[in-house]
Amino acid sequence: MTAIRVHGGVDVLRLPVNQEEHVCPPWFMRYTQSHILHSKCSKTGKEDQSCPDDQNACQFCMYSRALEMPHLPDMVFPNNVLHLKHKNGALIEFRALDALKRVSNGRINIQLACAEAWRESRSDNQEYLKETIKPFDWTFTTDYMGTYSGFEIEDTEEQINLEKLKQKEKILFYADLTLFEDELHDNGIASLSVKMRAMPGTLYILLRYFLRLDGVMLRINDTRIYHEFGKGYLLREYTSKEAKVADIKVHPSLFIQPNEIANHLPLVYRSNQKLIVPQGASSSVNISKPVTSTEKVPR
Repeated sequence: MTAIRVHGGVDVLRLPVNQEEHVCPPWFMRYTQSHILHSKCSKTGKEDQSCPDDQNACQFCMYSRALEMPHLPDMVFPNNVLHLKHKNGALIEFRALDALKRVSNGRINIQLACAEAWRESRSDNQEYLKETIKPFDWTFTTDYMGTYSGFEIEDTEEQINLEKLKQKEKILFYADLTLFEDELHDNGIASLSVKMRAMPGTLYILLRYFLRLDGVMLRINDTRIYHEFGKGYLLREYTSKEAKVADIKVHPSLFIQPNEIANHLPLVYRSNQKLIVPQGASSSVNISKPVTSTEKVPR
């Protein structure tokens, strides 16, 4: 498909989309992947003008109105969506918009524990400080765990079977999607990504928010979802880890490797839940119908 220009802009909704789907009864799995969000209104082609019609707004205007942030991350991928639907109607999706809704954007004045160190370390770049130190979380930290519909969710002591995950099995379906990313004006990185793999006996999802403020701190918020086919529930584990750079006693080369540095960051918060699938009645809901609720971490 060829991108269609509209009033000097690009209608992101019409750009090429990569899509793959797989049926592993009783689950239907699909991912879509496409280009980043446009940096201005695609209908007016101007940064200071937005779509006049909310009902038919372009994606940029839809995001801007829904989030009301001073600015969005450098790269947002609105069409990168991971979708998992049970035959009985339970639905899990991972979307950038829902994740960014969990970023404090002015309603709460976030004061990071290391904010002063950050300011001091960037004292030579006053323009950057002027633009970014605002009453919203400019690290785009999110405790988003996914968007859920149709599950009964309860706390549990049951743990994810890591040993079973280490067993080598044929991968039937695999997805690796970036939902958003910001390089913090070359002073670090804030990113959210989701990976999934489905094997003959299990499926596993890792949603990861990774923050690196160079010379200041690292933070990782992970959501892991694990399911053994044949069981009537999935396990979900959420962990939040962080530390100041001065307190991390490993070689700095690991700071750019989230998988490695995660093992060296202290745990700040953990929760474990069962996502119980409804039994009995099957759903007639179309597989592409948007989910209606977002599961949130208690603040």
